[in-house]
Amino acid sequence: MYSKLMFHLAALLLAVLALPAAAALNVFATVPEWAALAKEIGGERVQVFSATNALQDPHRIEAKPSLIARARASQLVVATGADLEIGWLPVVLRESGNAAIQPGQPAYFEAASAVRLIEVPVRLDRADGDVHPGGNPHIQTDPRNVLKVAEALAGRMSRVDPAGAGAYSANLARFSERWKVAMVRWEQAAAPLRGVPVWVQHRSFAYLADWLGIKELGALEPKPGVEPGSAHLAGLLERQKATPARMILRAAYSRPTASDWLGDRAGIPVVVLPFTVGGSPTAADLVSLFDDTVQRLLGGLR
Repeated sequence: MYSKLMFHLAALLLAVLALPAAAALNVFATVPEWAALAKEIGGERVQVFSATNALQDPHRIEAKPSLIARARASQLVVATGADLEIGWLPVVLRESGNAAIQPGQPAYFEAASAVRLIEVPVRLDRADGDVHPGGNPHIQTDPRNVLKVAEALAGRMSRVDPAGAGAYSANLARFSERWKVAMVRWEQAAAPLRGVPVWVQHRSFAYLADWLGIKELGALEPKPGVEPGSAHLAGLLERQKATPARMILRAAYSRPTASDWLGDRAGIPVVVLPFTVGGSPTAADLVSLFDDTVQRLLGGLR
């Protein structure tokens, strides 16, 4: 009996020793791209949770108790900011009761603070739809922005977890080197896209267009966040006849109805872009996200 007990205790001890060391930093990321970036910079020192997935509209998320519980246990929040999560994140943070991760605290980080926002509205009126006062929040579609956010995030992680500063700095250096090489590859491959006119379902790809020189003719939505009706789409079809676009861009999470209607009648392809990590079967991480995005755009030219 004694030997059997000792055997079980020894087995239990070995199992415990085999477990990975507990992460030093529990990270609550609002969207998959920043969850992926936090893993790149944090490595084994972080445990990362993404509050959303690639097939969810990040503007419209419910502040569920499960998200509140995750926020309560986190030591760092990584959000996009620029009011992308305005409909749900403030509730999650408030109800979490976690004072350390509230806006203004070191453990609350907004990626948008690290980059220059574009499409800043000249007026603010709710009649204009879901307008973001600070500018377009979809900064992750430009890899140059991702690198800037990575640098700022590494600094913030080091501030929140000083003991890991060396690891975060080393991981950032490795990521930056790999990322810069990849950016050269993407830009060379995407050269045929410069000046190509496109429609977009939602103003999701302004930074992507700025990076690659794609010419956006307009959005299918009459106002941001408002689904287009048949009369509006008929008007866009007439505009297409006068000023033809080569393709329609739609994020993986967007409803296909409007873009498919216009694509069928205009005879142009609808290119579904992953938009974020996990948005397509091959967009498994940040590098493959842009690999897939560029290849899908080039496929739209054929």
